[in-house]
Amino acid sequence: MSNKKKKKLTPVQQEYQAFAKAREPQRPVLANVFKAFIVGGFISLLGQGIADFFIWNFDFTEKTAGNPTVAVLILISVVLTSLGVYDHIAQWAGAGTAVPVTGFANTIASAAIEHRTEGYVLGVGGNMFKLAGSVIAFGVFAAFVVALIKTLFTMLGGA
Repeated sequence: MSNKKKKKLTPVQQEYQAFAKAREPQRPVLANVFKAFIVGGFISLLGQGIADFFIWNFDFTEKTAGNPTVAVLILISVVLTSLGVYDHIAQWAGAGTAVPVTGFANTIASAAIEHRTEGYVLGVGGNMFKLAGSVIAFGVFAAFVVALIKTLFTMLGGA
């Protein structure tokens, strides 16, 4: 708690804050970082393995193997989410599962599963993008701005 907010508290409230802080369990930060690194690294390793599979078996290039690799990772994430496995992995690993594209797929799939009883249109369709909608909107807007800047530089450089 900041010092400004502490000054506004009564002495009893300040005493309670000190009491609560003394009994708050310490977070194992180093262990959490290690778990996130291991799981996030494993997801990245799995993605690299899938990309290599597409390159070796289907004659994709490194550039063209990216899209099907992401699609397979999203499929795996959604299947694990629907089976309830991804949530257990995420509980243990923390941010290691939230950062890659699999975490984004898990967010959307979890919301869709949670609201399926409300129907497909209003339940699933209306609620699955509540958490992820802002990310999608920002991504689309950022892509538009970057494409606009690139186009302007191309036009100015080519003229």
